[in-house]
Amino acid sequence: MAVDYTVIVVYLAGMLGMGWWGMRRARSKSEFLVAGRRLGPAMYSGTMAAIVLGGASTIGGVGLGYQYGLSGAWMVFTIGLGLLALSVFFSARIARLKVYTVSEMLDLRYGGRAGVISGVVMWAYTLMLAVTSTIAYATIFDVLFDLNRTVAIVLGGAIVVAYSTLGGMWSITLTDMVQFVVKTIGVLLLLLPIAVVKAGGFSGMKAKLPTSYFDPLGIGGETIFTYVLIYTFGMLIGQDIWQRVFTARSDKVARAGGTVAGTYCLVYALAGAVIGTAAKVLYPNLTSADDAFATIVKDELPIGVRGLVLAAALAAVMSTSSGALIACATVANNDIWSRLRGAVRPGGEPRDGTGETHDGTGEAGEVRDEVRDNRLFILVMGLVVIGTAIALNDVVEALTVAYNLLVGGLLVPILGGLLWKRGTAQGALAAVIVGGLAVIGLMAGYGILANEPVYYGLLASLAAYLAVSLATRPTDEAVLAAWRERLAGGSPELASEPVPAHQ
Repeated sequence: MAVDYTVIVVYLAGMLGMGWWGMRRARSKSEFLVAGRRLGPAMYSGTMAAIVLGGASTIGGVGLGYQYGLSGAWMVFTIGLGLLALSVFFSARIARLKVYTVSEMLDLRYGGRAGVISGVVMWAYTLMLAVTSTIAYATIFDVLFDLNRTVAIVLGGAIVVAYSTLGGMWSITLTDMVQFVVKTIGVLLLLLPIAVVKAGGFSGMKAKLPTSYFDPLGIGGETIFTYVLIYTFGMLIGQDIWQRVFTARSDKVARAGGTVAGTYCLVYALAGAVIGTAAKVLYPNLTSADDAFATIVKDELPIGVRGLVLAAALAAVMSTSSGALIACATVANNDIWSRLRGAVRPGGEPRDGTGETHDGTGEAGEVRDEVRDNRLFILVMGLVVIGTAIALNDVVEALTVAYNLLVGGLLVPILGGLLWKRGTAQGALAAVIVGGLAVIGLMAGYGILANEPVYYGLLASLAAYLAVSLATRPTDEAVLAAWRERLAGGSPELASEPVPAHQ
């Protein structure tokens, strides 16, 4: 295992080195949070694929393949479909908004009244996403070094927090590109063909497994529908995903690069399911389906290759973890703390109204280092994530709560704002509150893992949005005019703020 250990240690050291390099690039808020909005097609595609394909997509995707066969690809497949839908239909408009968070988009569209409440919901989602990704370190480091669960979480989490805090989105983008390459080589080019050959090829797999393992719908129609509702729609509105869209150099890069990344996800989904199906042939009696990935890597791959593939799994977890962490910190700082302390007006503009987002000067002339502030928030949120990950046991329940709140509370007001002119600020707030409370109440009644909470919560949110929007005065035309100008790319970054609706 010495060679495998060397591969992993070099990889981890490289991540920290890129964090240090990124620190030298991140000299403004824009550079730190959205990589200066300068990513071209190649880097944008790689970093977008890296953020959406995490530990759940890799370890969990193989586990679903072990349990259900080829239809186990549906979870990751719906993630790819969501990314494709976001890229084709919405990414160009999102990129032209030149904001930092989803809540800032809501403020621009509705007139500056949705920020804190929607920010709290988005913060809870990104926090749980970061926590569940961090917990996955325990599985990987246990295979690598036989480490205690807590030590593994602290080690993996500390590395991610370190490079994310140092360089912000520049560090995360650079590390994501390396992680994308490592995952492609480790999972698609090495583990996939080796697993299939070891299992006797597709003919051998078909001979040894039930026909249900090769039924594309074998996992069940209701499960597929739930995946679409949670993951496909979740991709459309998550802060961690939108923050990557904000890094695109242009709306064309956002659309084309995201389409490439989404297509890559579809391939990755099928690869994970095939690897899991091969593992079922090789190890038919594993205690847990989620052990399939680690078992086939540990037992079937040669020295050196094994280290690279385990590095690929580590890369998958780190990419999602770092993306969720910076999203969580960005929301906590920009949408919650800054608004509560009165430092930022709706839409993300400094109180002096100059449109300068990183000159460090507040309304009273106080010097404020926004890069330092955001760096501090990443560090604090990172410590919260590590502590929560150590205390939390059920990863699936935590992730389900996060996605239920995200989809049930925010999907309707976000898509409604993009697609329906008649939607109002009151309708958006009603949708967030009613949908969020409905999801929480239904999870208490039906159980956290039940499908009904997100089904009925989403319907309640939609009903509240439509009813309240139609019952209240239309959004002020000046607000809509500023919104249309921003959507068309006619305003510089944060140079204008939404005009408050007439009282």
